[in-house]
Amino acid sequence: MSASCPASPRALSLEAALARLLEQAPTPSTSEPVALAAALGRVLAAPLRSPLAVPHWDHSAMDGYALRHADLAAADGWLPIGQRITAGTVGTPLAPGSAARIFTGAPVPEGADTVVMQEQCERDGERVRIPPECKAGGNIRHAGEDFAAGTEVIAAGTRLGPQHLGLAASLGLAELMVRPRLRVAIGASGDELVAPGAPLGPGQIYDSNRLTLGAMLSALGCEVIDLGRIPDDLEATCATLARGADAADLVIASGGVSVGEEDHVRPAVERIGTLALHQVAIRPGKPVAFGRVGDTPFFGSPGNPVSLFVTCALLVRPLVLRMQGVGGDLAPRRLRLPAAFAWPRPDKRREFHRARLVEDDSGQPRVEVFASRSSASLRSLVWADGLVDLAPGVTIAPGDPVEFIPFTELLH
Repeated sequence: MSASCPASPRALSLEAALARLLEQAPTPSTSEPVALAAALGRVLAAPLRSPLAVPHWDHSAMDGYALRHADLAAADGWLPIGQRITAGTVGTPLAPGSAARIFTGAPVPEGADTVVMQEQCERDGERVRIPPECKAGGNIRHAGEDFAAGTEVIAAGTRLGPQHLGLAASLGLAELMVRPRLRVAIGASGDELVAPGAPLGPGQIYDSNRLTLGAMLSALGCEVIDLGRIPDDLEATCATLARGADAADLVIASGGVSVGEEDHVRPAVERIGTLALHQVAIRPGKPVAFGRVGDTPFFGSPGNPVSLFVTCALLVRPLVLRMQGVGGDLAPRRLRLPAAFAWPRPDKRREFHRARLVEDDSGQPRVEVFASRSSASLRSLVWADGLVDLAPGVTIAPGDPVEFIPFTELLH
């Protein structure tokens, strides 16, 4: 492996940029009740404590027979069947020297201390033979075995998934207190942009950035406000960003954040707000901007579609999650796997290249990269299923370990 010169000292490292974003991210202070069925993807506002013990009462973990284990010795294993208990019904106290036919989930009758699964038993009419080697106390889930009443079962700041809603439903809860949806205003800068479906004129391209960005934010549970195309004009840019700041909790614009004569987004933010950072030492995505328009946080991404995608995955996603009230570590999980590629000409910046997993001849996963480094190739994002994190100035040979970040960790 070899090393080359470092990135520009003006550009912050990804970690430093992210720390700055999260330090300045406002966190929500209000909450609202939502029906359980509408709470998917919302952020829990307060710790959820169970109103009851789980299980609520002793119940059978198997279809089988409930009995008092001490009765087996005197009965030579044969016991009369005194009752039948199905899930949703409650039996009577177990008569001495008898067994109860019982089904999974049914309450264990008073007096029984063991359930034996039906496959181990021999039934003869209204009596059953229980194997003498059966374990005393087996196959019963006892009240409070999972947790006692009052136990915290979901932490505040948790983004609710299907499993959380299932748990809440099992506790009898019909609604949860969650944080309000984050409102994000988005716009794309550039006179060359045309809405999909409209005819293209000379020098024009279809605007993919607003749809990509809006979809990424919707997947994070945001309410998206579309500001439309932002003209290549400073006054119009200022007006559009100000309109977004009035309507939303966060404003995001793609394009116009570099230093060209027609890049008006960054100067507009400096005029009507404040700029906290404007370069990150990564490829793609070096020219980004973060600050405020009035009191509203602002993020500006590069205009190239891959750069937009990468900067939103690495920087906007954790910013949005923190502003939604999500707690804890927001870093995506990574997989350390062998490379299925050579990287002889590394960039001086840290590079997040489009990649996907493939299997080698032995069936083990390896990381393959897209052939082109172009940040304009949306096809590369469809081809890929993640990003590979490549250190600046470091060459890679096939088989060297690399860090792969699946899209599943970056898009929700």
